[in-house]
Amino acid sequence: MTPRPRIRRREIAEIGEWPAQVPRLLQRIYAARGATSPDQAQPKLAGLHSPGSLGGIDAATVLLAEAIAADRHIVVVGDFDCDGATACALAVRGLRLLGAKRVTPAVPNRMVHGYGLSPSLVEELVGLEPDLLVTVDHGIACHAGIALAKKKGWRVLVTDHHLPAETLPPADAIVDPNLRGDAFPSKMLAGVGVMFYVLLALRQRLRTDGRLPSPEPDLSALLDLVAVGTVADLVPLDANNRALVGAGLRRLRAGQGIAGLHALIEVSGREAGKLSAADIGFALAPRINAAGRLEDMSLGIECLLTDDRSRARELAEILHGINAERRGVQEQMTAEAEAAVARAVIDGGDMPLAVCLHDAEWHPGVVGLVASKIKDRLHRPTIAFAPSEPGSTSLRGSARSIRGFHIRDALAAIDAAHPGLIGKFGGHAMAAGLSLDETALPAFREAFSAYAAAQLGPEQLQAEILSDGELLPQEFDRFHAEAIRDGGPWGQGFAEPLFDGEFDVLDWRVVGERHLKLNLRLAGRREALSAIQFGGWNNEAPASRLRLAYRLAPDDYRGGAAIQLLVEHREPAP
Repeated sequence: MTPRPRIRRREIAEIGEWPAQVPRLLQRIYAARGATSPDQAQPKLAGLHSPGSLGGIDAATVLLAEAIAADRHIVVVGDFDCDGATACALAVRGLRLLGAKRVTPAVPNRMVHGYGLSPSLVEELVGLEPDLLVTVDHGIACHAGIALAKKKGWRVLVTDHHLPAETLPPADAIVDPNLRGDAFPSKMLAGVGVMFYVLLALRQRLRTDGRLPSPEPDLSALLDLVAVGTVADLVPLDANNRALVGAGLRRLRAGQGIAGLHALIEVSGREAGKLSAADIGFALAPRINAAGRLEDMSLGIECLLTDDRSRARELAEILHGINAERRGVQEQMTAEAEAAVARAVIDGGDMPLAVCLHDAEWHPGVVGLVASKIKDRLHRPTIAFAPSEPGSTSLRGSARSIRGFHIRDALAAIDAAHPGLIGKFGGHAMAAGLSLDETALPAFREAFSAYAAAQLGPEQLQAEILSDGELLPQEFDRFHAEAIRDGGPWGQGFAEPLFDGEFDVLDWRVVGERHLKLNLRLAGRREALSAIQFGGWNNEAPASRLRLAYRLAPDDYRGGAAIQLLVEHREPAP
């Protein structure tokens, strides 16, 4: 059912001049990503773009400065994913550092309020008696909720990074680098990054006005939150984001940063001193996200706000347990989704160009993960739907896309061609969310398939694995593995190094029922190489000679000079 991806090697680029301590392999990897100097490869905070170029930043800082001066009640409204949770915690911590006395976090419950600042959430916030609402990681599409908040006499500041619609909500100020005409050079900021920039600009305003607390607050203490939210949201790591993420990682590796993140590092079995962006993406972020998917994100936000280490550990353990439950739900839903696709292929004979899935028993908090898994396996744009709550005919969908198919633009085109079919939608090029009534699902599925057929060609439907080429026999060592690990941060838009090559299989075994452990021989190298492909057991013995796409990593379990190849893809060698 799964089409075989094509391995394509990155073009060899001009390497440039590098200090002698940077390994040649790392120089080649950086150059292939457009970085030809240390400053480009690992940008520093000194090179950050100025907050002053963000549209709406002056109006935003005026609102916040006036609220702080008048001791008004500021309610920070987060979102139920990791970016929204870290942005909420960052805003609360940052505003308190800058002198705000009354700052309260709030977050929608996915099952009760739906996405963002909805009218139902606004009604629930009445009891807090807010003067100013600050949305983080949402708001640009929350027209009805913001209108209701304004009707109640509250001021509203929107900080967001999602793409705006034709009309903007009636907020008092909006900061979003993706607004039309916004001059900010980096459009890739996550929601937590936008809020960090607002705090930077607010500090400058308070400094200019002579109202900055003494000693001057060090906002770099918040960069651990910025790093986690940025990596978790899968935004491209352009130079600006790499500077933010790199600085946050350095804090966490040095044992600095908030109690909640260190508790999450511990319960996930990671080591702070060797933490990578991949560890954030695969260990920390899922545990924070799990609260918003299956329970209430207020648990995750509390974990990120507490300074009590014992309470942080307690909350991290709860999040760890919720994440284990989420994995079970996800595996079941993914298996059901794969079976549904397989039945469709058997019945129709052809792989669908776009996949639209729905099950009345699915959980709305996990459909995004299911859509992502199916998208990866089929290399097709995928939308998964679930009832917004048990028994409801209102559906919530989560969409994931492939290179060359802008999923939010697709939803906008369908909405324009079929007014009223979609309830609400929003998102980015590669991920989006939407709502519609169950009765509209057949018409939507047909419209989605028709749009995909008109937009997708053979080249886009061919999955590709981008490789950094072969490693030399002498590069399979701990020195190069650690250089790669520490040479990041790696992530979207600045991909973690991946290599390919042909190996003889000396022996193999299945571990943990689903993972394939391999011992390999490489021509020109005396010692065997240890490799593992997580989830790689497909009930068939591997070929005696394989072509692999793999990552080179230190094997901390065996320690010493041990290394391990992390196999991302395998196929019989020609």
